[in-house]
Amino acid sequence: MPPAARRWHRAWRVGRYGLGLGLGGLAVWAVAGKSGELSGASSYLTHLRWWWVGLATAAEALSYLALARMQRRLLSAGQVRVPLLPIAGITLGESAILGSLPAGIVLSAAYAFRQYRRFGADDMLAGWVVVGVAGLSFVTLTALAAVGLALALGTGSALDLVEVILGIAVVASLTVIAWANRSWVTSRAVLAVRASQRVLHRPVGDPHRVVLEWQERISAVSPTRADWVWTATMGFGNWMADCACLALAFSAVGASVPWRGLLLAYGAAQLAATLPITPGGLGVVEGSLTVALVTFGGARASTVAAVLVYRLLSFWLLLPVGWSAWAILNLTGRAAAGRAAAGRTTAVRRTSASRIASTPTGPAGADLATAAPSERPPT
Repeated sequence: MPPAARRWHRAWRVGRYGLGLGLGGLAVWAVAGKSGELSGASSYLTHLRWWWVGLATAAEALSYLALARMQRRLLSAGQVRVPLLPIAGITLGESAILGSLPAGIVLSAAYAFRQYRRFGADDMLAGWVVVGVAGLSFVTLTALAAVGLALALGTGSALDLVEVILGIAVVASLTVIAWANRSWVTSRAVLAVRASQRVLHRPVGDPHRVVLEWQERISAVSPTRADWVWTATMGFGNWMADCACLALAFSAVGASVPWRGLLLAYGAAQLAATLPITPGGLGVVEGSLTVALVTFGGARASTVAAVLVYRLLSFWLLLPVGWSAWAILNLTGRAAAGRAAAGRTTAVRRTSASRIASTPTGPAGADLATAAPSERPPT
């Protein structure tokens, strides 16, 4: 990497954490400036309604279950069957990586890719599922945010997010159209490949051949309409269950839910969290959620308490659970690899022994396979 690029990379790594902290500070300022009740948030947290906390935890668990089932269905479209428990562990593990590491968006995708390969998917199918899950999650989240925008417009307030969410919705719609007409798109992608080769010197090879290989790989996995309906439903279920966790967090702190802006605030915060600014949207989600919910009427300290409870369940609690799932899958994977290697070694030894046993022996009972050349009888 050139020195200038390294400097920009280091500056971005520092700057994105600063941006996340700035958004968190903006949230504190918005609440403190409007109600002066920030100091009262601790009283809500010390008087939690644990029944509602349990329900919020269950909603978050359903969110990850829906995400796991979405991955499982896409893998099954490629004739790879993965049990639900391991795929749930993969989902938790990649989410923990995404929320913990600076390059989590790349590392979590690589982790999921390796785990899919471990359970029988080839490179093409594993990569296809990684991209498919990301694409479906983005499209369903955008649709949810658009619904929230429509509901908020009915109340006369949309947090000035009309242009932003409509622009994202256009991108999501183009993604769906491009996938539905992928053969038309890939057949006209030669110019884009040539431009990339001139600027980035990648991908290597004849542009027509590169595009043809892409088209063959994309068309190699063909989910049915039922597969798409199921995975899209699970995508919506993932986001709706997570949003339900946020709503239940308000009940857990004994506050009324700002329903009229909840869906828009949630969708906008999650879309902002998809930007690779901080791991897991740390600071970004808290800041944007709090500011939006305060604008829609949650101007009390209970808003801060509810957001903190939601993030405790959806982010901080996930980290030890997810890393534990990662460790278990890692250990079981090594154990399975060790058993497979031991099985291969045993098979080789048995084959060698059977070959030796079937080799004819000399008149004195000496094994021809081990006798010296001078000791072997003439043929």
